Amino acid sequence: MNTTRDIARNAVRLELAEVAIGLFCSRGFEEATFDDLAAAASVSRSTFLRYFGTKEDVVLSVLDPLGDLMSEELRSRPADEEEWTSLRRAVDPAIEYFSRNPADSLVLLRLTQTTPALASRLCEKQANWRPALAEILAARTSPGNSTLLASHVRAAAALHCLGIAAEYWMSAEARLPLVTLVDQAFATFTAPRPATA
Repeated sequence: MNTTRDIARNAVRLELAEVAIGLFCSRGFEEATFDDLAAAASVSRSTFLRYFGTKEDVVLSVLDPLGDLMSEELRSRPADEEEWTSLRRAVDPAIEYFSRNPADSLVLLRLTQTTPALASRLCEKQANWRPALAEILAARTSPGNSTLLASHVRAAAALHCLGIAAEYWMSAEARLPLVTLVDQAFATFTAPRPATA
């Protein structure tokens, strides 16, 4: 349970991250320094560094809650629900987060996609989300319960479906609902294949 102090700290981190992302977009990720970020946020450099250890952390910290939220969503699904359906529902918190403020989300996604260091750290973050999802999936008591290996593969596939749908959403300037693109991505693994001659 978050204490009042935790809530206040998280609010400050979010505010600093929002200022920093704006500066990264206008000045460039590599060019903007911690001194620049601190000045833009009207705090000291040492204060800024108390909240973030790296510039990558500044940008991607806004995604930190998603891993736990997706795990909680998966844990809440009925035990007899088909695994792929449960995984699709598990990514709903991420869809809701990005869809809440599409303009800001597009800025974040573009910055991440065009900055190699951020793209690499995002892959690392997604890899860190996978084990919890896989363990929850493997622990289900439904018939045909997956092995842990299969659960890791399915969890990774689900996260990649989310990521690729988000890329398409960004390319389309959010003209299509993200939820539609995620549904289409997941359906790729469930739709019947056309018959071959």
